[in-house]
Amino acid sequence: MTIIPERLKKGDKIMIVAPARGLKLIGADCRQIAEERLAGLGLKVEFAPNTTDENFDLTGSASVEKRVADLMTAFADKSVKAVLTVIGGFNSNQMVKHLDYDVIRQNPKIFMGFSDITALHAAIYAQTGLVTYYGPHYSSLGMKKGCKYTLENMVKALFEGGKREILPSAEWSDDLWFLDQDKREFVKNDGWWQIQGGEAKGTIIGGNLCTFNLHLGTPYRPKFEKDTILFLEDDEESKLVTFERNLQALINQDDFKNVKGLVIGRFQNASKVTREGLEFILRNKPALKNMPLIANIDMGHTTPINTIPLGGYAEIRNGRIFVEG
Repeated sequence: MTIIPERLKKGDKIMIVAPARGLKLIGADCRQIAEERLAGLGLKVEFAPNTTDENFDLTGSASVEKRVADLMTAFADKSVKAVLTVIGGFNSNQMVKHLDYDVIRQNPKIFMGFSDITALHAAIYAQTGLVTYYGPHYSSLGMKKGCKYTLENMVKALFEGGKREILPSAEWSDDLWFLDQDKREFVKNDGWWQIQGGEAKGTIIGGNLCTFNLHLGTPYRPKFEKDTILFLEDDEESKLVTFERNLQALINQDDFKNVKGLVIGRFQNASKVTREGLEFILRNKPALKNMPLIANIDMGHTTPINTIPLGGYAEIRNGRIFVEG
């Protein structure tokens, strides 16, 4: 059964956790801006105990036990209305066998982050049915410029709810913004790439593709139930051939026959994935021939990003995308 958490309202308390890397990576200016933005939304911010710098090892992460304890503390605390991740990383999947999914199911609340946090999004939904949110980290909200679209869509998803259309941002960036908050490089957004037309509706499953695939063959991979819409993205390490074989791994799953549409987030510049290349691999996969295919949406590792309700509902109509959840 799908569980939709309560929306946020002014005065609510949220807790920041670090399932992968922690606060040591985040500059003081970034932290200040993020805290001011969250305070501006009327939210009270509390940090879980093991997000503090001194608890981190050479991988940039606290121990599995400490990270699990923080996440479970956040869910068990009834005064906490949302859980927001510090940043991504590489090892959130270490946690999935150690979480108390009964506690999460009995205390449903907003959980948000992206990239490596996909490991937790997938596991939580597979084990509990709780809708989670593929959206900005705490660190993402510390961006001085270029955060307006991200923040507006986060508010729509977490405070307002209801059905909304996913619309393209006016411009986007793939620069190293955290190195120089004042020197930014933005380019005009050309909009979605409608690679294949058609209509579809169903449950949203996905996140970061290479992380999602870590759960293949495990009980932490959400099933592709009847009428599934995949929302996928990947980072700069995903070249065209890497993305292709990771996508094929999903196509090879027995329940992929239930997937009715595919939406792909914008690739980072270092991936060197062109529209021509992406169209070539997608149009040469028989399993994708009868479904709408849309790419280049504001989801994932470029700036800005939308907030996507994983486990929520999506409709694709004539190249337009609507989500709810």
